[in-house]
Parts: sequence; structure tokens; C-alpha cells
Amino acid sequence: MSKLPKKTGFSTRCVHGIGKERKDFETMCTPLYLSSNYKLPTDGRQIQWDDPLPGIYSRHSNENEVELEKRLAAIEGAQACAVYASGAAALSAVFFSQLHAGDHVVVSTVCYTAVRRIFTEVMPVRYNINVSFVDTTNLEAVKAAIQPGTRLIHVETPGNPSMLVSDIEAIGKIAKEHGIVMSVDNTFASPFCQRPLELGADFSIMSLTKYCNGHGDVLGGCVMGSEERITQLKKEATMIYGGIMSPFTSWMIERGLKTLPLRMRQHCANGMAVAEFLEKQEDVDFVYYPGLKSHPNHELAKKQMINGYSGMLMFKIKGDAARCFKFMTALQMIEYAVSLGETETIITYTRAGAPEMSFYPEFMQEGFFRLSVGIEDIEDILADLVQAFEIIKEDRS
Repeated sequence: MSKLPKKTGFSTRCVHGIGKERKDFETMCTPLYLSSNYKLPTDGRQIQWDDPLPGIYSRHSNENEVELEKRLAAIEGAQACAVYASGAAALSAVFFSQLHAGDHVVVSTVCYTAVRRIFTEVMPVRYNINVSFVDTTNLEAVKAAIQPGTRLIHVETPGNPSMLVSDIEAIGKIAKEHGIVMSVDNTFASPFCQRPLELGADFSIMSLTKYCNGHGDVLGGCVMGSEERITQLKKEATMIYGGIMSPFTSWMIERGLKTLPLRMRQHCANGMAVAEFLEKQEDVDFVYYPGLKSHPNHELAKKQMINGYSGMLMFKIKGDAARCFKFMTALQMIEYAVSLGETETIITYTRAGAPEMSFYPEFMQEGFFRLSVGIEDIEDILADLVQAFEIIKEDRS
């Protein structure tokens, strides 16, 4: 077999990628290539030192990176992919390679903390890059923010932690009309639920630490796009900046991808069940989950997010921070921890006054929870939430 049929399904691509030539007695799994250096030819042939190809030095590329990049590109339907040491490194690779001094960038108001810090503490201060934070769920606001020097529109959807959904296809058309590059952070959805490149984005960015790896044991990030854009990205961000992924990490994430569709189906099913449960609780002020009819962008999510709405949701319980921490302390299986998209259910709490609160002025005085719903039996997840709500009932005001 040299290649799989062109129209293989998502699960098949997660397991096989694009396929490869069959060799008798070859390993079924990708071997681990733990080498930083390679033997170079001594016959005088020309070596392309600036090309990000394997066989020269592992900062250029490594066989395990290449296999992971091929697998991710096949899953997303991208021409090419570049992998990096973390999701933040992948985001930085796009920002620092696409923007120059004096440029202007439009960024989703609701965005990952590292992105916010890059565009408030680094880009404007050190590089004279102008930034407009915009509610990208509002297309008119996106249009109004565009300036003659706008070079990039960066959209995070669903947003972290608001779970608000931006229209990738519509914003992509706006960007193309103005000759602007568009990048989308697809971490909360994964390619199982959303494929930004098919909707018109130029770059699809993910933290592979989350759903794609799925087991909470490695860090990684990726950028996907056209062959031309990714080649240029590698020549600069990979080979010069050097935020590369290790062979072992690449191997681990490639292994994790094989079960991505199975895990995501459970994440999505459990996420919906938990969201519906929370929406009915007397102690809950609000729940934001794209799969709920009450979500302000539900109809767009139905159109844009395929196969489900992931396992991420945001909710707020009534009361102050002390009551919120009492609720978390009462949880027995659900852990209070950072990150998301792991097999375990994880909860985090954002206190009042944090930058993330700015997207909801009406809740500025109170904190909220972000819940990453895992793949445990849904009965056990709900039972843990039920007993925690029972414990805080006595504090109801």
C-alpha cells in the first residue's frame, strides 16, 4: 500500500494518516528516532542548509516530527503542518513570523492568557505593533477594527474561557477581501469538532497538549496551513527560533492521535450531559456550552462545529469565592488543576478581577468555573457534582 484511498474517514486518518508503502517485516508503529545529529555526504553534493528537512540536524526536522506532522495534516485536511514544543510556541511562531514593526493586528478579546500577554506586554512595547482586541463574535466590530496596516486577524473559537463562538467562514471572507492573513486557535474544538482551514482560515493552530494528545503527559503545539505558508514558517520560526518538539514528544502525540475520535465522542457526549445537568441546578447562575440552545452562538456552533461541541464549558455558581472553593473542595473525583482535554475531568476557577473577566462586565465582581469534562462514566461525573452541590446547599443565600 503506497497511499490510502483519497476519501478515508476521520477515524481512519487518525490511525493511518495518509498511509505509507508496505515493507515486509517492518514495524507496525513508528520507531522512536533519538538522534540529534545525522551523517552527511562526503561526495561534495550540495546540502540545502536552510531547508527544514530531516537528515541534517534535529532542529531542522526529525523523523518523528515528520510523521506527526503528516498525521496532523491528514486529520485536518491541510497541505502541511509544523509542530512546536508547546501551544504557546506554535502561537508565537505565527505571530512573530507574520508581523513586522508598525503592523496592526486584530485579536479576539477572549483569548488564551499567553496571547493576551504577547499582545499587551511584548508586541506593542518592543516592536511597535498596534493591537485591537475585538469581540470577534461581532462581524461589524471585526470590520470596523481593520486598518490600512492590518496584517493579521487572530480568532480563538470557542473562546477560552467564555466558550463564545466566532464565525470562521465569515471572518475569513472579510480577511481575504482586505488581503489579511487569518489564524484560528482551534484548541478547544480539535479537528474532530472543527476544521478552520476548510472554513477559510490561513492558519489553524492548536495546543497538542490538550485533546490531540489527550493524556496529560506531554506538551506540544502545531500550526497547519498551505505548503507555502508552512515551509516559510519552518524556515523562520522552526530553524531560527528553535522552539522544536522532541522526538519522544512527537512519538507520544502521534500515539495519542490514534484514539482521538474515540475520546472526543465521549468528551462531547459527557460535555453535553454535564451542561444540561448544570443548567437545571438552582445554585447555578449560568452555563455556557455551545451545544446548549441557551448559548448565544448555538446556531452558528451547529453549523460550524461538526461531530459535537467538545467537552469544555463555563459555569458560575451563586455566591462568593469562599463558596466556590468550598464547592471545589467537596469534589471527590473531579480535580482542581490547570490545562484541559485530558481523560480526567478537570475544574479551574477564575477569580473576580482577572483579565479573563473583561468579556462579561456584568460578572466582573464574581468568579466562575471552567470545566474540562473527561471521559469517565457520565454517572460518576454527575454523582460527584451532585454531592458537591449538596454540601454547599447550607450556604445558599
